Amino acid sequence: MYVWIWRHLPGAWPFKLLGSVVLAAGAAALLFFFAFPWVEPRLPFNHLTVDQSSTTSPGTTPTATSTAQP
Repeated sequence: MYVWIWRHLPGAWPFKLLGSVVLAAGAAALLFFFAFPWVEPRLPFNHLTVDQSSTTSPGTTPTATSTAQP
């Protein structure tokens, strides 16, 4: 895939290098500004709670439990 992009960019290698950097930066910007914010609410990574009961002894650690939200 990268060879195909490199062959289809116009100009000598310095211009191809600049064009590939611009393409990579554009792809990263599209991901950070559009794709990741759209996907983030659908991922369960921030739906964790820490179980803190008063019956835990000092040597034990609380466990993380997942909470399902509609």
